[in-house]
Amino acid sequence: MKWSGRFEAVTPASLRKDLISGLIVGIIAIPLGMAFAIASGVKPEYGIYTTIVAGIAISVFGGSRYQIGGPTGAFIPILFAIVMQYGYENLLIAGMLAGLMLIIMGVLKLGALIKFIPRPVTIGFTAGIAVIIFSGQISNFLGLTQIEKHEDFLSNMKEILVHLDTVNLFSVITALICFAVILLTPKFLPRVPGSLIGLVVSTVAATLFFKGQVATIGSSFGAIPSALPHFQIPDITWQRISTLLQPAFIIAMLGGIESLLSAVVADGMTGKRHNSNRELIGQGIANIVTPLFGGIPATGAIARTATNIKNGAVSPLSGIIHGIVVFLVLIFFAPYASEIPLASMAPILMLVAWNMSERKQFAHVLKTKTSDSLVLSITFLLTVLTNLTTAVEIGLILAVLLFVKRMSEMLTVAKVLPDPASEKVKAHMVAESHDCPQLSIYTIEGPLFFGAANMFEKTIMDMIHFRSKILLLRLGKVPFMDTTGESYLSSLVNHFKKLGGVVIISGIKSQPLEVLKKTGLFDRIGAEHFFGRTGEAIDYALTRLDYNKCLGCKHFAFRECAELSNVESRQ
Repeated sequence: MKWSGRFEAVTPASLRKDLISGLIVGIIAIPLGMAFAIASGVKPEYGIYTTIVAGIAISVFGGSRYQIGGPTGAFIPILFAIVMQYGYENLLIAGMLAGLMLIIMGVLKLGALIKFIPRPVTIGFTAGIAVIIFSGQISNFLGLTQIEKHEDFLSNMKEILVHLDTVNLFSVITALICFAVILLTPKFLPRVPGSLIGLVVSTVAATLFFKGQVATIGSSFGAIPSALPHFQIPDITWQRISTLLQPAFIIAMLGGIESLLSAVVADGMTGKRHNSNRELIGQGIANIVTPLFGGIPATGAIARTATNIKNGAVSPLSGIIHGIVVFLVLIFFAPYASEIPLASMAPILMLVAWNMSERKQFAHVLKTKTSDSLVLSITFLLTVLTNLTTAVEIGLILAVLLFVKRMSEMLTVAKVLPDPASEKVKAHMVAESHDCPQLSIYTIEGPLFFGAANMFEKTIMDMIHFRSKILLLRLGKVPFMDTTGESYLSSLVNHFKKLGGVVIISGIKSQPLEVLKKTGLFDRIGAEHFFGRTGEAIDYALTRLDYNKCLGCKHFAFRECAELSNVESRQ
């Protein structure tokens, strides 16, 4: 699909649909943009700037027809921590660095790799972010004063408890009015954005009945200007870049995950397919351009994208129109936004937190009581109690370790012999009185990789004690072998060769065979010692036996043994 291909479906009829969906999503995006910005520790207008610039850029350059971009709740704890530690201007630089990283990811076609992040990790940090967002709005909901913001969850909770005696009843009433309107609007006016109606009704109520009694956007942050800020390049230095690389990487990773998840949701709703690498490039361009106009990092917004689709969006024009709508509102209605109480914003963000918490999936994974439950719980707790960087890093490491453990447990090594009844080799045929002293046959099942290769070698060594001179390995059920697995197999082959023995392999798959050829182990074993079927390998092995040792043997492991062990038949 070409860059312009997403606009080919535009017709007069589709344009009308895009206008309607863009208008609705634009109206929804206004209160959310301001709320996300305030929660991130910056002025509300920066959220509006982000919605306009990033929203248009993501629609123009992204890889999904329906993606709506802008500030999102998932970014709140990260951006707040960056603002607290480094300041607003450094947040802009971190956003630009994150944009550059996203472009590099897209150019290197890493879009598919982000999808492989384990679900328990994403559910864990998403639920943790939801808790942080919800708890962060308690003080605004209650109208608490003298609250000092902290980076960590526990300090913020302590701050709320210490200042509970400053509860403002007017703020609580304002918040409850907004909350009630948001809940009731879908029942009576299903096509009208509840958050906007709640914001307007609660603002009007506060202005009419207790003006000056509750904190507003204007009293807390100053009046919202009626224009975009001038184009300005932040003061970028190498020192700042080196300092902000880690937070920028977290922004890029979370932005990539969030945008691709949103694009996948859009695919499921429309039956279309997005281009994940192009989506990353589009997100990267948006995050480089947006800070030049004072905007904060942005990504694809799942809820707004879904709303865009539900209202009939056909092409990326709906996303462009959504940005234009927000711009027009900024130009003509910015002065009125300054009167919005902070208590009116709190219920909006609390409901965003509730909706993004993935509570059902969270409970579902916990009920399984598996290693995934452990990964989920640890990622969630670390997100809440430390920070998202630590949570994601440890969550991923733990998920990888547990995955390796599970994969290693899948590898089984069993000594087998032919079963005359089925003409197949079976483990139950091996017994102390029924086992060939010269030929050992093993069936290996599962991936032969670094997590299990040592067990593979040790099991065979412990079983045979090098008494056998011929070792037949059935590798037909080994789907994958890495260089560690090859190394242990090589060690086994070398031991047998030193003792004058031989290793025979049957049924090997293409991937392990390719590894053996690349490392040279295939040649050391010898092409004549590789067989497609176990029967062929056994027939060959029997020709390599020391027949003198077969005389008088009573094990009768193979059908040929009766004749080989009979002294009279050999005379």
